[in-house]
Amino acid sequence: MTVNRVRRLLGRAMSSGARRFIAREQRRWSCWPPLGMARFVPLWRLAPHSRRFGLDRGRPIDRYYIERFLTAHAADIRGRLLEVGDDIYTRQLGGVRVHRSDVLHARPGHPGATIVADLQRAEGVATDTFDCIIVTQTLQFVYDVRAAVGELWRILRPHGVVLATVPGITQISRYDMDRWGEYWRFTTLSARRLFEDVFGPTVTVEAHGNVLAAIAFVHGCAVEDMRGRELDYVDPDYELVITVRAVKGGPAGP
Repeated sequence: MTVNRVRRLLGRAMSSGARRFIAREQRRWSCWPPLGMARFVPLWRLAPHSRRFGLDRGRPIDRYYIERFLTAHAADIRGRLLEVGDDIYTRQLGGVRVHRSDVLHARPGHPGATIVADLQRAEGVATDTFDCIIVTQTLQFVYDVRAAVGELWRILRPHGVVLATVPGITQISRYDMDRWGEYWRFTTLSARRLFEDVFGPTVTVEAHGNVLAAIAFVHGCAVEDMRGRELDYVDPDYELVITVRAVKGGPAGP
């Protein structure tokens, strides 16, 4: 009997819970330090645990804050949707509220993209088109970020909503830096000014993170390495992720 045959028989004999436990343990011990044990490994070192934002360890820490923000505003994810990059959050949180969705990417050939446009000059996208636009961790790659926010306002329908997130404390994304550039880091103050100059007073800005979460994130630790209270504590002097909800109201605009 072959080894693969034995594995298949054992797999069938085990409960689904046992299989999930084994898969979880395999993933936990497949990286160094093992998931959940980063706190026991010295961080006073020149090399990070991960250069992929912790993605190769588990769930990136910045995504914890991004997904919590979007979940809190899931009611805004409705009607005709535009998501930049891919449609992961449209699918996860939109449900039956979404009537039509599009994905915008700056380069042709990107899987799933239905609109190819430069967010600084989205000339091919009609004015007053979308009820909601989701823009997560994107604006740092746009040099003329003021123009990009103006375009977001233009292509929103009246009373439409932008749900945006931008980085505060983070490493460089080498993949993006080498292909189209990475230009900015933000604070709550800069994000508020940036969006209020275009959208007016209908802007809500929040910061997420603390010194421990920031250190863990830049070292490439994952959510699975952290405790809930360590992630949820907010220290206003350590802005890891900034979230923005902006509503298109009256005659503001660029």
